[in-house]
Amino acid sequence: MPVDQVKCYEGLFLFPQSAASDLQSAVDHLKEILARAEVKIISLRKWDERRLAFEIKKNRRGLFFLVYFEAAPNALAHIERDCNLSEQVLRSMVLRAEHLTREQMEAADGQIELADEIKLRDTEVAAVPAPPTDRSQDDAPGEPPVTVTKTAEDMPAALDA
Repeated sequence: MPVDQVKCYEGLFLFPQSAASDLQSAVDHLKEILARAEVKIISLRKWDERRLAFEIKKNRRGLFFLVYFEAAPNALAHIERDCNLSEQVLRSMVLRAEHLTREQMEAADGQIELADEIKLRDTEVAAVPAPPTDRSQDDAPGEPPVTVTKTAEDMPAALDA
């Protein structure tokens, strides 16, 4: 039985824009899909976040990840199947990366920048103040709300007629 030769591939994976709010889970999900297919990731980076040409599963914007990896040709079927079954991945495309050298693929790695962006987004979320409670913002904490009572003198004269 012949042994499958490992080849280099590039994959573009589309996530909904909502994945940008939790980049770490999107990256982890993508790495999990690739790990199940037993591929070796050469580089992974967030490629772009942009408006889609047409609506996909009620999403008008999307988040793209570009991944270069080594895999046996039979692993591509596993990646495609997992992407189709995933509720997070909207679309995926995997092509042979014959047009790039290994050094070019390694140079495209953006995992450090991606980790920095994830850290930055997490600190921004932590810095957002908590929304106000049900109490009116005019009320001071610990004081009962002010009630206004109207007397007959406060009513307009038009009502007397």
